[in-house]
Amino acid sequence: MMKKITALLGDEAESLLAHVCRTVKKEDLHLPGPDFIDRILVPSDRPANVLRNLRSMIDHGRLAGTGYISILPVDQGIEHSAGASFAPNPIYFDPENIVRLAMEGGCNAVASTLGVLGAVSRKYAHKIPFLVKLNHNELLTYPNKYDQRMFASVEQAFNMGAAGVGATIYFGSAESDRQIEEVARAFERAHELGLFTVLWCYLRNNAFKKDGVDYHNAADLTGQANHLGVTIEADIIKQKQPTCNGGYDAIAFGKTHPAVYRQLTTDHPIDLARYQVVNCYMGRMGLINSGGDSGENDLQQAVRTAVINKRAGGMGLISGRKAFQKPMKEGVALLNAIQDVYLENGISVA
Repeated sequence: MMKKITALLGDEAESLLAHVCRTVKKEDLHLPGPDFIDRILVPSDRPANVLRNLRSMIDHGRLAGTGYISILPVDQGIEHSAGASFAPNPIYFDPENIVRLAMEGGCNAVASTLGVLGAVSRKYAHKIPFLVKLNHNELLTYPNKYDQRMFASVEQAFNMGAAGVGATIYFGSAESDRQIEEVARAFERAHELGLFTVLWCYLRNNAFKKDGVDYHNAADLTGQANHLGVTIEADIIKQKQPTCNGGYDAIAFGKTHPAVYRQLTTDHPIDLARYQVVNCYMGRMGLINSGGDSGENDLQQAVRTAVINKRAGGMGLISGRKAFQKPMKEGVALLNAIQDVYLENGISVA
């Protein structure tokens, strides 16, 4: 596996595989592993049923027993429109094929809408952990607006046999106050019913783009979004991998500290992602990075993202469009290539 991974990384192989993180030491992190639940979550206030459902996910698929996770998320039918999402491969208009891709791809779980998972829950909820996405941003309203609204309840997810629920908050948006309150209440209810929680900690504000740089993916801003997410007791944080830094200073708002940029981060992509992990209570809540848009060199980009996440101290990857906008066989191969990074013992935490 190592030769294939090295080849896919190309000119970046040495930089990514040999990098040593000298910002926050790996010894200070709570890293993923087979004993992650016993070591990190048992001392927490999570109910026993939450731990059981988390265990069912961590022990499922090709990564079972490693402490790492690979999730297939398919909520883009609402988030981007069904046509934009499924026209490249129309079989995924059928919810069953979404679940089949996750199963054949060896994923730990499948994440999707209430409708998608509810349509096939009796056939599959006992075969692969379901993660029901509770809220969405729909783009049929004209002019477009960006606001995550609840489409489902925790009770509906519980009744279909789901293991967990997910939600998105657009931190930085005018609607974020309401979203924080809604999601915090939903996550509290989910824990009461024994479901684990995953939060998509995204940033959304046009002011976060300045002088041609998109600071929505800045390490300092996404790190703070992560910190807000774990504050409302998300068990797992989903975040876009950072591509830059210095959002606070560039936009000239909020509060930060020079040590964030002089000591806790560098320009190296692994060090930027390490800062995201640090903000998840030093890794007590696992960080999973998103796979990003589908386009050219999807396999290479997915493997690169996985290597950065693993070496930074993250828990895994959640990759959708790169997998389902292809023939199923190619989608399975891409998911397996991501998982191979976490299965490869030669790739260690930096």
